[in-house]
Amino acid sequence: MSDRTGVAPPKVIAVANQKGGVGKTTTAINFATALAAIDQRVIVLDLDPQGNASTGLGVAQASRRATSHDVLVSECPLQDALIDTEVPGLALIPSDVNLSGAELELSDAPRRSYRLRHAIDRFRRTLAGVGEHCDYILIDCPPSLNVLTVNALTASDSVLVPLQTEFFALEGLTQLMRTIELVRSNLNRNLVIQGVVLTMYDKRNNLSAEVEADVREHFGDKVYETVIPRNVRVSEAPSFGKPVLLYDIECAGSKAYLKLASELVKQEQCVADALTLP
Repeated sequence: MSDRTGVAPPKVIAVANQKGGVGKTTTAINFATALAAIDQRVIVLDLDPQGNASTGLGVAQASRRATSHDVLVSECPLQDALIDTEVPGLALIPSDVNLSGAELELSDAPRRSYRLRHAIDRFRRTLAGVGEHCDYILIDCPPSLNVLTVNALTASDSVLVPLQTEFFALEGLTQLMRTIELVRSNLNRNLVIQGVVLTMYDKRNNLSAEVEADVREHFGDKVYETVIPRNVRVSEAPSFGKPVLLYDIECAGSKAYLKLASELVKQEQCVADALTLP
């Protein structure tokens, strides 16, 4: 992380959807890379036992000496688990299969839903104490409702929801909104929806347009203008251990994620400006 003083602590965004196969990890990886490409300092916190975000960012199993499992279960400081990636300005807290045991390991832990929140709070204080800066922490959540997802939502300022433009999308989204409301009521009253991003959009398919219309009608301006197209280069990139922006900067997927990153930063700036108005 870079040296800057007198700036806000990192914003924590959970990238979440309880439905699998919606492009959640793909969005976490490539959105983080796009933010870094426009001079934001970003950490991806891989909270999925599959560790796909870690693999997709090119971090081999042998390099994952401390992981998000250690952060949650053993109270390892976040900074001790950080690994620099190939992307300048983007660091990773990796995951591995050990994280799948966290539900059982934390079953009797006091305030177990707050473990990640406390770890991030300590990390924020550490950053402030040494004069370092980070803009965003993106948490890649597992595609299920368990102690890991609850920890992520409890620790986050907001939720970014990747939503595949297919028939059952809204059904899964309704379930996620119910979960977010439960967390807001019981664990994190400040949690908000950062936005909904439509993924795997196929402009040749009428269904994509119909789902988009339904989602925009239901969620209004919470749905980002940018949509992520179905793009073979995005699908290929993880097998090379690279975000798509490193794999093929000119492809439609890379351009879409860059546009999405710019849209979010502009959104954040508008919020900050509104808060400073007399």
